[in-house]
Amino acid sequence: MDKKLIRDAYKTYWLENGKRPVSVYTFCQQLEVAERSFYDSYSSFDALEKDIWLSFFQDTIDQLKEDEIYRNYSSREKLLTFYFLWVQQLRENRSYILQQKDKYLVPGLHLDRLESFRIAFYDYIRDLIKEGYQTGEIKERKYISDQYVHGFWLQALFVLRYWTNDDSERFEMTDAAIEKAVNLSFQLISSNTLDSLLDFGKFMFARK
Repeated sequence: MDKKLIRDAYKTYWLENGKRPVSVYTFCQQLEVAERSFYDSYSSFDALEKDIWLSFFQDTIDQLKEDEIYRNYSSREKLLTFYFLWVQQLRENRSYILQQKDKYLVPGLHLDRLESFRIAFYDYIRDLIKEGYQTGEIKERKYISDQYVHGFWLQALFVLRYWTNDDSERFEMTDAAIEKAVNLSFQLISSNTLDSLLDFGKFMFARK
C-alpha cells in the first residue's frame, strides 16, 4: 500500500475521530486492507506520525527544487522562501496539526514526533550554511559555526508555534514573523554583530 495513502487515511481518521485508531488492526479494517500492508510501510503509528511531519518538509523541498529562480537565491532568500512555502503546506493540514499540537508544542516534550523532520531540516540548513560561506553571506566562526544549525532549528519551531497560534487574516502575522526572524538570524551570522556581542561578553566576563 502506498505510504501517501496511509498518511492521508490516518490524518482523515484523526479529523473524524479526534484521536488515533485503537490499533493497526482496526485501522486496516476500516481501510479494507490486510494488516501487513501497513507494516510493509510503517512499524507503528509513532513512525507514521514522524513520516507525516517529514512529508510536510519533503513536499516543500521537492517544490523548491523545481523552481529555477529559487536556485539562484542567496541563502537568506532561500530560507525565507522555504518557510513561506512550508507554511503553505502546513495550512493544507491545519486542522490535523491543531489536533496534534499538544504532542509537539509542549516545551521539551513529544518532540520525537518531529525527529525525522528535524534530521532532514538539519541537512537542508547545513547546505544553506555552506553556500553562505562560499558567497561570504555567512561568516564562519571557530567553535560557533557548528551551532548555527541548532539555532535555525529553534527558529523553525518558533515559526511552527507562531503559525499554530496565529489568527490573523491569511496568517499575515506569520509571514511578518518569518521575515523578521530570518533577517535577524542572518544579520547575526553574516555581519560583525555577533562578533561584537561575543567581544562584549568576553570583556564583561574578564571584568568579574
